[in-house]
Amino acid sequence: TDFCYPNGILDYVGEIAGEQTLAMPQFWETERKGRDREDKPEYKVRISAALCFSNRVSRLEYYHNSSWLEHGGAPEKATKSAFVSAVDKYLRDQNKYQKNESKITWQDIEDCLIFVSNNFSTQTSYENQTKKSITNKFVQEAMTEFLRTNLEIYFIENHFDAEKIAEQVLVNKRSRESAEKQRLNIKK
Repeated sequence: TDFCYPNGILDYVGEIAGEQTLAMPQFWETERKGRDREDKPEYKVRISAALCFSNRVSRLEYYHNSSWLEHGGAPEKATKSAFVSAVDKYLRDQNKYQKNESKITWQDIEDCLIFVSNNFSTQTSYENQTKKSITNKFVQEAMTEFLRTNLEIYFIENHFDAEKIAEQVLVNKRSRESAEKQRLNIKK
């Protein structure tokens, strides 16, 4: 079977999401230069990310130099950090939290997120021989900053979509907390 996506990962995310989404699929791309440590040589990384929020489907996939990263590593850490930071900032800025309510977690966002990243770098540090995870510190830092900035801009420019996304994340958070409370009560 041949798969053809003329617009690359954007079309792929659109196919996964289907018709019923909270917002239209987005595609962001950038190129950065940097190094993992002072004593290491500088290298380039091209970051491409396609994402969509949905209350029906959830999927996360990370690719690096055309290889699927089953365990993610640096891109996964970057995604978690950037999304929790940006969505939490939006919720605080819009006064969406109730008084004394706890912060959202990655799980609350993950439950309504379709995210595919496809990165290329001139130097890659794999976690082990299976190449299922990368450990590049610079890739993680560049990707975190890039995703956080783009999400904050997206939330400002797309207020209607941002409201729907924020409401869904809060529904996920509150239902998770309610389920945890219920489980503890049953244990008692």
